[in-house]
Parts: sequence; structure tokens; C-alpha cells
Amino acid sequence: MSKLKASVKKSPVIEIKRKPPQGVIASRMRDVLAELGEDPEREGLVNTPMRVEKALRYLTSGYTANVDEIVNGALFDVKYDEVVIVRDIEFFSMCEHHMLPFFGKIHVAYLPDKKVIGLSKLPRIVDVFARRLQIQERLTQEVAETVQKLIQPKGVAVICEARHFCMMMRGVEKQHSGAITSAMLGAFRDNKETRNELLSLICGRSRTL
Repeated sequence: MSKLKASVKKSPVIEIKRKPPQGVIASRMRDVLAELGEDPEREGLVNTPMRVEKALRYLTSGYTANVDEIVNGALFDVKYDEVVIVRDIEFFSMCEHHMLPFFGKIHVAYLPDKKVIGLSKLPRIVDVFARRLQIQERLTQEVAETVQKLIQPKGVAVICEARHFCMMMRGVEKQHSGAITSAMLGAFRDNKETRNELLSLICGRSRTL
């Protein structure tokens, strides 16, 4: 594989710190249920507001996550200069436009330059950014920029394949349409041969979401 130095414009990873008091979301959900024409006090719904609050806190826990704590020093000096790929990382996120889920798989690849990261840390990094209100394009870019910031490799590539409930349940109501986004940094952006080798490794077999 051709090895070129990465020329990447670094973008800071923004960590958003916020934690509303327990019960605030639940109390507002009771009002939402009433506005929808439901009775928040009926048996099937009486505990729903707190369940929704707990679910939302979990699904948006990436806002208070700390990437450095998650990586926990799992960066290693290794003389390895071929591509590293963690493929088919499953994720779930929520569309920021309608707060409906989107889900799929993310493939993360990098071309090391003296340093590698523990393989299990890449799915954890994906979760940090997936567990926020997102759009697929930004999720893809944030994962790539974070890996670039952490280990300064010669190149980073992130490819995301997802299906969106905002397309499946409402709007165009297309059940089998998927979206693919990519972020290519450094050698994967600058060198066609390197990029093509990566794509052949990731896409060399058929898969379904």
C-alpha cells in the first residue's frame, strides 16, 4: 500500500456537558402526552414519562462522555504501517430533525504512523458520537476527526451505512432505502491507490444492514 503523509486540517472535538435534573424531562413528557390527546394518568401511561426520560438520557449520553477517559491510555507505539480496519461496527442514533432513530454500521480505518489504538476503543468512540442528536454526515466526520486527533495517523477513513426511520415511518415512507456517507482524511483522501485498496477491503463482500 502506498504510504503518504497526511495533510489534515484538524477540527476540535467539542464535548458538550449538560445534565438536566432528574424528572424534568418526565414532567414535560406528561404535558406532551396530554397534548397528543392521551390521558397521562391511565394505567398504561402512568410510568411512561419516566421511562422516556431514562431512555433519552441513555440515547444522548454521548453529550457527557469524555473521549480521553474512554480511550484510557490505550495508545501504543508500534512499528506497523499497513491499514487497520474495524468493520461493521453497529450503531444506533437519533436524527436531530425529527428525533427518530437511524441505525446501521460504521467501518473505521486508519494508516498508522508509529502509534495504534486499542481495537475495542474504536466502537466506543463511535458510541460517543452516535449517542447524541445527529445527522449521519456529521457523525461520520466526527468519528474520523477524533481518531485523527488521538493517534495522528497518516490517514483515516470512516464509512457509514444507515437506514433512517424519518424516511421509513414518515415523509417518503421508503422502507428499503439506505444512505452511505464517508470521511476521508490524509492518505485516504490524497492517494487514489490507497483509497481504492481500502474500499476493496471494506466492500469486497456483500452485506445487508
